[in-house]
Amino acid sequence: MTANPVSAFFKKYTMIIALVVVAVFFSVTTGGRILYPQNINNLISQNGYVFVLAAGMLLCILTGGNIDLAVGSVVCFTGAVGVVLMERGVNLWLAVLVMLLVGLAIGAFQGFWIAKVYVPAFIATLAGMYAFRGLSNVVLQGYTVTISNEAFLRIFGGGADCYIPDFLGGSGINLTCMAFGVIVAVLFAALQIRRAFVEKRMGIIASAKGDVIRAGIISVLILWLTWKLANYKGIPTVLIWIALVLLIYNYITTKTAIGRYLYAVGGNEKATALSGVNTRNVFFFAYANMGLLAGLAGILNVARATNAQPTFGQGYEMDAIAACFIGRASAYGGTGKISGVIIGATLMGLINQGMSIMGIDSNYQRVVKGIVLLLAVMFDVLSKREKR
Repeated sequence: MTANPVSAFFKKYTMIIALVVVAVFFSVTTGGRILYPQNINNLISQNGYVFVLAAGMLLCILTGGNIDLAVGSVVCFTGAVGVVLMERGVNLWLAVLVMLLVGLAIGAFQGFWIAKVYVPAFIATLAGMYAFRGLSNVVLQGYTVTISNEAFLRIFGGGADCYIPDFLGGSGINLTCMAFGVIVAVLFAALQIRRAFVEKRMGIIASAKGDVIRAGIISVLILWLTWKLANYKGIPTVLIWIALVLLIYNYITTKTAIGRYLYAVGGNEKATALSGVNTRNVFFFAYANMGLLAGLAGILNVARATNAQPTFGQGYEMDAIAACFIGRASAYGGTGKISGVIIGATLMGLINQGMSIMGIDSNYQRVVKGIVLLLAVMFDVLSKREKR
Protein backbone atom coordinates (compact mmCIF):
# COMPACT_ATOMS: atom_id res chain seq x y z
CA MET A 1 0.00 0.00 0.00
CA THR A 2 1.51 3.36 -1.11
CA ALA A 3 1.65 6.05 1.54
CA ASN A 4 -0.09 9.36 0.90
CA PRO A 5 2.65 11.75 -0.33
CA VAL A 6 1.21 14.69 1.63
CA SER A 7 0.99 12.62 4.82
CA ALA A 8 4.51 11.32 4.30
CA PHE A 9 5.79 14.90 3.80
CA PHE A 10 4.19 16.16 7.02
CA LYS A 11 5.52 13.19 9.00
CA LYS A 12 9.05 13.71 7.71
CA TYR A 13 9.14 17.46 8.27
CA THR A 14 6.82 17.82 11.27
CA MET A 15 9.29 19.69 13.50
CA ILE A 16 10.53 21.96 10.70
CA ILE A 17 6.92 22.92 9.99
CA ALA A 18 6.37 23.46 13.74
CA LEU A 19 9.48 25.69 13.87
CA VAL A 20 8.20 27.81 10.98
CA VAL A 21 4.72 28.08 12.54
CA VAL A 22 6.17 29.13 15.93
CA ALA A 23 8.46 31.70 14.25
CA VAL A 24 5.53 33.19 12.31
CA PHE A 25 3.33 33.19 15.43
CA PHE A 26 5.86 35.08 17.56
CA SER A 27 6.72 37.39 14.68
CA VAL A 28 3.05 38.44 14.57
CA THR A 29 2.48 38.58 18.35
CA THR A 30 5.68 40.55 19.02
CA GLY A 31 5.22 42.94 16.11
CA GLY A 32 8.26 41.48 14.36
CA ARG A 33 10.59 42.21 17.29
CA ILE A 34 11.65 38.57 17.65
CA LEU A 35 13.26 38.79 14.19
CA TYR A 36 15.29 41.93 14.98
CA PRO A 37 19.03 41.31 14.40
CA GLN A 38 19.84 41.84 18.10
CA ASN A 39 17.18 39.34 19.19
CA ILE A 40 18.44 36.72 16.74
CA ASN A 41 21.92 37.30 18.11
CA ASN A 42 20.59 36.87 21.65
CA LEU A 43 18.82 33.67 20.62
CA ILE A 44 22.17 32.18 19.60
CA SER A 45 24.15 33.49 22.57
CA GLN A 46 21.60 32.60 25.24
CA ASN A 47 21.08 29.06 23.93
CA GLY A 48 24.67 28.16 23.09
CA TYR A 49 24.82 25.70 25.97
CA VAL A 50 21.65 23.94 24.72
CA PHE A 51 23.17 23.18 21.31
CA VAL A 52 26.41 21.87 22.87
CA LEU A 53 24.77 19.76 25.59
CA ALA A 54 22.07 18.42 23.25
CA ALA A 55 24.73 17.12 20.84
CA GLY A 56 26.17 15.00 23.67
CA MET A 57 22.77 14.09 25.08
CA LEU A 58 21.76 12.72 21.69
CA LEU A 59 24.52 10.11 21.93
CA CYS A 60 23.24 8.99 25.35
CA ILE A 61 19.65 8.82 24.08
CA LEU A 62 20.70 6.79 21.03
CA THR A 63 21.92 3.98 23.32
CA GLY A 64 18.34 3.17 24.31
CA GLY A 65 16.57 6.31 25.50
CA ASN A 66 19.10 6.87 28.31
CA ILE A 67 19.73 10.38 29.63
CA ASP A 68 22.29 12.22 31.76
CA LEU A 69 20.72 14.17 34.63
CA ALA A 70 24.06 15.46 35.92
CA VAL A 71 25.06 17.74 33.04
CA GLY A 72 23.67 20.94 34.59
CA SER A 73 25.65 20.35 37.78
CA VAL A 74 28.76 19.40 35.77
CA VAL A 75 28.45 22.63 33.75
CA CYS A 76 28.37 24.57 37.03
CA PHE A 77 31.26 22.61 38.57
CA THR A 78 33.62 22.78 35.58
CA GLY A 79 32.90 26.48 35.13
CA ALA A 80 33.55 27.13 38.81
CA VAL A 81 36.86 25.25 38.74
CA GLY A 82 38.07 27.17 35.68
CA VAL A 83 37.06 30.60 36.95
CA VAL A 84 38.69 30.04 40.35
CA LEU A 85 41.91 28.89 38.65
CA MET A 86 42.01 31.93 36.35
CA GLU A 87 41.38 34.30 39.23
CA ARG A 88 44.34 32.72 41.02
CA GLY A 89 46.61 33.52 38.10
CA VAL A 90 46.51 30.27 36.12
CA ASN A 91 47.09 30.65 32.37
CA LEU A 92 43.90 30.98 30.28
CA TRP A 93 44.51 27.92 28.09
CA LEU A 94 45.63 25.78 31.00
CA ALA A 95 42.40 26.67 32.84
CA VAL A 96 40.36 25.80 29.72
CA LEU A 97 42.18 22.47 29.39
CA VAL A 98 41.50 21.71 33.06
CA MET A 99 37.78 22.45 32.61
CA LEU A 100 37.56 20.09 29.64
CA LEU A 101 39.54 17.37 31.41
CA VAL A 102 37.45 17.69 34.57
CA GLY A 103 34.30 17.32 32.48
CA LEU A 104 35.77 14.31 30.67
CA ALA A 105 36.84 12.71 33.97
CA ILE A 106 33.36 13.15 35.43
CA GLY A 107 31.78 11.67 32.30
CA ALA A 108 34.20 8.72 32.43
CA PHE A 109 33.45 8.24 36.14
CA GLN A 110 29.72 8.08 35.51
CA GLY A 111 30.25 6.00 32.39
CA PHE A 112 32.19 3.45 34.45
CA TRP A 113 29.27 2.88 36.83
CA ILE A 114 26.78 2.69 33.95
CA ALA A 115 28.81 0.59 31.51
CA LYS A 116 30.89 -1.64 33.79
CA VAL A 117 28.90 -1.96 37.01
CA TYR A 118 25.49 -1.88 35.27
CA VAL A 119 24.08 0.88 37.48
CA PRO A 120 21.03 2.33 35.67
CA ALA A 121 21.95 5.57 33.92
CA PHE A 122 19.11 7.43 35.62
CA ILE A 123 20.43 6.55 39.10
CA ALA A 124 24.13 7.08 38.34
CA THR A 125 23.58 10.52 36.84
CA LEU A 126 21.02 11.52 39.49
CA ALA A 127 23.73 10.86 42.08
CA GLY A 128 26.11 12.97 40.01
CA MET A 129 23.57 15.78 39.81
CA TYR A 130 23.49 16.06 43.60
CA ALA A 131 27.20 15.48 44.16
CA PHE A 132 28.58 17.99 41.66
CA ARG A 133 26.05 20.64 42.60
CA GLY A 134 27.35 20.37 46.14
CA LEU A 135 30.98 20.43 45.00
CA SER A 136 30.27 23.58 42.95
CA ASN A 137 29.24 25.33 46.17
CA VAL A 138 32.39 24.05 47.88
CA VAL A 139 34.67 25.38 45.11
CA LEU A 140 32.95 28.79 45.02
CA GLN A 141 32.40 28.83 48.79
CA GLY A 142 28.83 29.96 48.11
CA TYR A 143 29.91 33.20 46.40
CA THR A 144 29.84 34.62 42.88
CA VAL A 145 33.34 34.84 41.35
CA THR A 146 33.76 37.41 38.57
CA ILE A 147 36.04 36.77 35.58
CA SER A 148 38.68 39.42 34.99
CA ASN A 149 40.45 37.68 32.07
CA GLU A 150 39.32 39.71 29.04
CA ALA A 151 40.94 37.32 26.54
CA PHE A 152 38.86 34.42 27.88
CA LEU A 153 35.66 36.46 27.56
CA ARG A 154 36.41 37.52 23.98
CA ILE A 155 37.33 34.02 22.80
CA PHE A 156 34.42 32.18 24.37
CA GLY A 157 31.66 34.71 23.95
CA GLY A 158 31.13 36.94 26.97
CA GLY A 159 30.60 40.70 26.87
CA ALA A 160 29.87 43.22 24.13
CA ASP A 161 33.02 42.74 22.03
CA CYS A 162 32.87 38.98 21.49
CA TYR A 163 32.39 39.00 17.72
CA ILE A 164 34.52 38.09 14.73
CA PRO A 165 36.10 41.39 13.54
CA ASP A 166 34.96 42.81 10.21
CA PHE A 167 38.16 42.33 8.22
CA LEU A 168 36.49 43.76 5.08
CA GLY A 169 35.68 47.05 6.78
CA GLY A 170 31.98 47.35 6.03
CA SER A 171 30.08 50.53 6.91
CA GLY A 172 26.79 49.86 8.69
CA ILE A 173 26.85 46.19 7.73
CA ASN A 174 29.43 43.55 8.62
CA LEU A 175 30.80 42.48 5.22
CA THR A 176 32.93 39.68 6.72
CA CYS A 177 29.79 38.10 8.16
CA MET A 178 28.00 38.34 4.80
CA ALA A 179 30.97 36.92 2.89
CA PHE A 180 31.14 34.03 5.35
CA GLY A 181 27.42 33.38 4.92
CA VAL A 182 27.67 33.33 1.11
CA ILE A 183 30.63 30.90 1.19
CA VAL A 184 28.89 28.54 3.64
CA ALA A 185 25.58 28.64 1.72
CA VAL A 186 27.22 27.93 -1.65
CA LEU A 187 29.41 25.12 -0.24
CA PHE A 188 26.46 23.54 1.56
CA ALA A 189 24.23 23.66 -1.53
CA ALA A 190 26.96 22.28 -3.79
CA LEU A 191 27.80 19.37 -1.46
CA GLN A 192 24.16 18.46 -0.82
CA ILE A 193 23.18 18.60 -4.49
CA ARG A 194 26.24 16.55 -5.48
CA ARG A 195 25.38 13.92 -2.87
CA ALA A 196 21.75 13.81 -4.03
CA PHE A 197 22.73 13.13 -7.64
CA VAL A 198 25.30 10.52 -6.61
CA GLU A 199 22.64 8.71 -4.55
CA LYS A 200 20.20 8.91 -7.47
CA ARG A 201 22.80 7.46 -9.83
CA MET A 202 23.45 4.61 -7.39
CA GLY A 203 19.74 3.92 -7.03
CA ILE A 204 19.61 4.85 -3.34
CA ILE A 205 16.92 7.46 -4.00
CA ALA A 206 14.39 7.62 -6.84
CA SER A 207 14.62 11.38 -7.40
CA ALA A 208 17.05 14.10 -6.40
CA LYS A 209 14.42 16.83 -6.70
CA GLY A 210 13.39 16.85 -3.02
CA ASP A 211 17.01 16.99 -1.79
CA VAL A 212 17.85 19.80 -4.22
CA ILE A 213 14.87 21.86 -3.03
CA ARG A 214 15.80 21.24 0.61
CA ALA A 215 19.42 22.27 -0.03
CA GLY A 216 18.20 25.46 -1.68
CA ILE A 217 15.86 26.33 1.21
CA ILE A 218 18.55 25.74 3.84
CA SER A 219 21.06 27.81 1.84
CA VAL A 220 18.58 30.70 1.70
CA LEU A 221 18.07 30.41 5.47
CA ILE A 222 21.85 30.56 6.01
CA LEU A 223 22.03 33.74 3.92
CA TRP A 224 19.07 35.25 5.80
CA LEU A 225 20.65 34.46 9.17
CA THR A 226 24.02 35.94 8.25
CA TRP A 227 22.26 39.01 6.82
CA LYS A 228 20.52 39.54 10.15
CA LEU A 229 23.75 39.04 12.11
CA ALA A 230 25.64 41.34 9.74
CA ASN A 231 23.14 44.10 10.55
CA TYR A 232 23.99 43.89 14.25
CA LYS A 233 27.63 43.17 15.13
CA GLY A 234 28.43 40.20 12.94
CA ILE A 235 29.26 36.63 13.92
CA PRO A 236 29.33 36.04 17.71
CA THR A 237 32.28 33.90 18.76
CA VAL A 238 29.95 31.48 20.53
CA LEU A 239 28.41 30.62 17.14
CA ILE A 240 31.82 29.39 15.96
CA TRP A 241 32.04 27.00 18.92
CA ILE A 242 28.47 25.79 18.38
CA ALA A 243 29.10 25.20 14.68
CA LEU A 244 32.31 23.25 15.38
CA VAL A 245 30.56 20.99 17.89
CA LEU A 246 27.60 20.31 15.60
CA LEU A 247 29.80 19.61 12.57
CA ILE A 248 32.06 17.24 14.53
CA TYR A 249 29.17 15.31 16.05
CA ASN A 250 27.28 15.16 12.79
CA TYR A 251 30.39 13.51 11.33
CA ILE A 252 30.69 11.13 14.31
CA THR A 253 27.07 9.99 14.09
CA THR A 254 27.00 9.58 10.31
CA LYS A 255 30.51 8.63 9.19
CA THR A 256 32.24 6.67 11.97
CA ALA A 257 32.08 3.16 13.38
CA ILE A 258 31.26 4.38 16.89
CA GLY A 259 28.34 6.34 15.40
CA ARG A 260 26.95 3.19 13.80
CA TYR A 261 27.43 1.30 17.07
CA LEU A 262 25.43 3.93 18.97
CA TYR A 263 22.46 3.48 16.64
CA ALA A 264 22.85 -0.31 16.67
CA VAL A 265 22.91 -0.52 20.48
CA GLY A 266 19.77 1.59 20.69
CA GLY A 267 18.07 -0.46 18.00
CA ASN A 268 18.86 -3.89 19.48
CA GLU A 269 21.59 -4.18 22.11
CA LYS A 270 21.56 -8.00 22.24
CA ALA A 271 21.88 -8.39 18.48
CA THR A 272 24.68 -5.82 18.44
CA ALA A 273 26.56 -7.70 21.15
CA LEU A 274 26.14 -10.97 19.23
CA SER A 275 27.65 -9.31 16.15
CA GLY A 276 30.88 -8.77 18.09
CA VAL A 277 30.49 -5.18 19.30
CA ASN A 278 31.44 -4.46 22.90
CA THR A 279 28.21 -2.65 23.78
CA ARG A 280 29.42 -1.67 27.25
CA ASN A 281 32.25 0.35 25.70
CA VAL A 282 29.65 2.14 23.57
CA PHE A 283 27.79 3.19 26.73
CA PHE A 284 31.09 4.31 28.30
CA PHE A 285 31.94 6.42 25.24
CA ALA A 286 28.52 8.12 25.23
CA TYR A 287 28.76 9.23 28.86
CA ALA A 288 32.46 10.16 28.80
CA ASN A 289 31.72 12.27 25.74
CA MET A 290 28.76 13.87 27.52
CA GLY A 291 31.08 14.95 30.33
CA LEU A 292 33.52 16.50 27.85
CA LEU A 293 30.77 18.56 26.23
CA ALA A 294 29.47 19.58 29.66
CA GLY A 295 32.96 20.96 30.29
CA LEU A 296 32.78 22.99 27.07
CA ALA A 297 29.28 24.19 27.96
CA GLY A 298 30.66 25.25 31.34
CA ILE A 299 33.28 27.36 29.57
CA LEU A 300 30.71 29.02 27.29
CA ASN A 301 28.31 29.55 30.19
CA VAL A 302 30.71 31.39 32.51
CA ALA A 303 32.13 33.38 29.57
CA ARG A 304 28.69 34.67 28.64
CA ALA A 305 27.78 35.48 32.25
CA THR A 306 31.31 36.87 32.94
CA ASN A 307 31.23 35.09 36.29
CA ALA A 308 30.62 31.77 38.03
CA GLN A 309 27.76 31.21 40.48
CA PRO A 310 26.70 28.18 42.56
CA THR A 311 23.25 28.26 40.92
CA PHE A 312 24.46 28.05 37.32
CA GLY A 313 23.33 25.10 35.23
CA GLN A 314 20.02 24.46 36.96
CA GLY A 315 17.63 22.90 34.47
CA TYR A 316 20.23 22.70 31.70
CA GLU A 317 19.89 18.93 31.51
CA MET A 318 16.16 19.30 30.89
CA ASP A 319 16.73 21.81 28.08
CA ALA A 320 19.20 19.45 26.39
CA ILE A 321 16.90 16.43 26.75
CA ALA A 322 13.91 18.42 25.47
CA ALA A 323 15.90 19.67 22.44
CA CYS A 324 16.74 16.08 21.49
CA PHE A 325 13.22 14.72 21.83
CA ILE A 326 11.64 17.72 20.12
CA GLY A 327 14.19 17.17 17.34
CA ARG A 328 12.71 13.69 16.77
CA ALA A 329 15.19 11.58 18.74
CA SER A 330 13.33 8.43 19.78
CA ALA A 331 12.46 7.91 23.43
CA TYR A 332 13.34 4.24 22.83
CA GLY A 333 16.80 4.92 21.38
CA GLY A 334 18.36 4.12 18.02
CA THR A 335 16.86 7.11 16.20
CA GLY A 336 17.94 10.74 16.08
CA LYS A 337 20.10 13.18 14.14
CA ILE A 338 22.21 16.25 14.84
CA SER A 339 20.03 18.15 12.36
CA GLY A 340 17.08 17.31 14.61
CA VAL A 341 19.01 18.60 17.64
CA ILE A 342 19.51 21.93 15.83
CA ILE A 343 15.78 22.19 15.11
CA GLY A 344 14.84 21.19 18.67
CA ALA A 345 17.26 23.61 20.34
CA THR A 346 16.22 26.45 18.02
CA LEU A 347 12.53 25.79 18.68
CA MET A 348 13.09 25.80 22.45
CA GLY A 349 15.09 29.02 22.23
CA LEU A 350 12.45 30.63 20.02
CA ILE A 351 9.68 29.75 22.47
CA ASN A 352 11.71 31.10 25.40
CA GLN A 353 12.57 34.35 23.69
CA GLY A 354 9.17 34.89 22.12
CA MET A 355 7.36 34.51 25.43
CA SER A 356 9.95 36.72 27.18
CA ILE A 357 9.41 39.51 24.65
CA MET A 358 5.66 39.14 25.14
CA GLY A 359 6.18 39.49 28.90
CA ILE A 360 4.76 36.08 29.78
CA ASP A 361 5.56 34.88 33.30
CA SER A 362 8.48 32.42 33.51
CA ASN A 363 6.27 29.85 35.24
CA TYR A 364 3.91 29.76 32.24
CA GLN A 365 6.94 29.49 29.97
CA ARG A 366 7.83 26.22 31.73
CA VAL A 367 4.26 25.00 31.25
CA VAL A 368 4.44 25.67 27.50
CA LYS A 369 7.84 23.95 27.18
CA GLY A 370 6.48 20.94 29.05
CA ILE A 371 3.49 20.69 26.72
CA VAL A 372 5.73 20.98 23.64
CA LEU A 373 8.00 18.20 24.95
CA LEU A 374 5.03 15.95 25.73
CA LEU A 375 3.59 16.46 22.25
CA ALA A 376 6.95 15.66 20.62
CA VAL A 377 7.38 12.41 22.58
CA MET A 378 3.72 11.49 22.02
CA PHE A 379 4.24 11.90 18.28
CA ASP A 380 7.25 9.55 18.45
CA VAL A 381 5.32 6.93 20.44
CA LEU A 382 2.32 7.05 18.08
CA SER A 383 4.62 6.79 15.04
CA LYS A 384 6.26 3.67 16.51
CA ARG A 385 2.88 2.12 17.26
CA GLU A 386 1.66 2.87 13.73
CA LYS A 387 4.70 1.15 12.20
CA ARG A 388 3.99 -2.00 14.24
